Amino acid sequence: MATLAFPEGFVWGAATASYQIEGAWNEDGKGPSIWDEFTHTPGKIKNGDTGDVACDHYHRYREDVALMKSLGLEAYRFSISWPRVLPEGQGAVNEAGLDFYSRLIDELLAAGITPTPTLYHWDLPLALHHLGGWPNVDTAGWFADYAELCFRRFGDRVSRWITLNEPQVVASVGYLSGHHAPGHRDQRECLHAGHTLLVGHGMAVQRLRSLLPEAEIGITVDLWPAHPATDSEEDRAAAQRWAEANGWFLDPIFQGDYPAVMRDAYGELLPEFTGEQRSVVQEGIDFIGVNNYSRSVVRHNPAADPCQAEMVPPPGPITAMGWEIYPPGLAEVVKWVHERFAPPAIYVTENGAAFDDRPDASGRVEDEDRRMYIRDYLAEVHRTIGAGVPVRGYYVWSLLDNFEWAEGYSKRFGITRVNYDTLARTLKRSGEWYGEVVRSNSIDTEA
Repeated sequence: MATLAFPEGFVWGAATASYQIEGAWNEDGKGPSIWDEFTHTPGKIKNGDTGDVACDHYHRYREDVALMKSLGLEAYRFSISWPRVLPEGQGAVNEAGLDFYSRLIDELLAAGITPTPTLYHWDLPLALHHLGGWPNVDTAGWFADYAELCFRRFGDRVSRWITLNEPQVVASVGYLSGHHAPGHRDQRECLHAGHTLLVGHGMAVQRLRSLLPEAEIGITVDLWPAHPATDSEEDRAAAQRWAEANGWFLDPIFQGDYPAVMRDAYGELLPEFTGEQRSVVQEGIDFIGVNNYSRSVVRHNPAADPCQAEMVPPPGPITAMGWEIYPPGLAEVVKWVHERFAPPAIYVTENGAAFDDRPDASGRVEDEDRRMYIRDYLAEVHRTIGAGVPVRGYYVWSLLDNFEWAEGYSKRFGITRVNYDTLARTLKRSGEWYGEVVRSNSIDTEA
């Protein structure tokens, strides 16, 4: 048996997102988000699913915090729904929405769990979408105002913040492929949305520094290593171009501009930073959150815009999402972040897998495939720490089965099963095992 012990103080957590679990989509003064509109549009979501009820976390948060406490979790990464606290995205404050998050934070602290809020996990207020959404640079200021409201209301109890979750997905899947809300397909909108997200991030960091100078703040990005489909020179070059695009949101923060591969590919379509914007975007952060699930296998294709590279089906075993199970990829991207940007700390803010797990006759879910997935990825985290990379914590995705965006409820990522008819929670075998890992601060790589 090979037991890998993690450093003292390593943070063990779980992650969720507001639209995916809260439900209560139109209760207690909450305003509509782009995801409320998108999911109510026929044909957008598998099986016509919506997040109207989701896991009903809004009403069941105490039960969910008790579940976290039973696992021994030290931290909980959740997101605040912008339209729940500011129904129009700006202006009038919804006190009932703020009170919900205040009660959640208090419940977590009483359970000995550190609250780690993400300010934006994709549910833009619909009212701001009608004013141009993320492609409109004014949204950066509205985001900063919303962030300041959260800092003022919760900063006495919250010391670690995340500005944005996966801004590259917000921009490219929401404004280019159209698979996510708001469902647009426009290259210019995509690039300008990314630009505004970066400026909004920097403005929020500045607000935190002025209000809560002792607090920590960072950003979470989704990183997949890129590997060539063959050993040909063309495929290797294509994979390199693909990999460099991982710097879309980190290069501007740490180096002042977009990756050269993006400048070459998009030309004048890619916005230029003004001097003031560059200064704002480069406001120093305390950590980078890395989300990783798989890798990209890439081949050269001259017809593929804009980088003349495209993904091909991976060779290894896959999850229910069609993503390859490739644990070394997590170590690869974390090491890349460390070597290229040297942030003070790195957290794995999401990692997990969807499988078609079902309860047996007794109601138990023996999700051995998920348990092994998490175990093997955690072994890679341990390896990077041993190599001197400052990985300070791990948040499994996800605490609960939930609304998986365009896939609706057809994909289950949770270490806890949710019965969507009764909303009953049942800890899966992977969840029991994860609790053992948390309590022992170690993993057994042969068990």
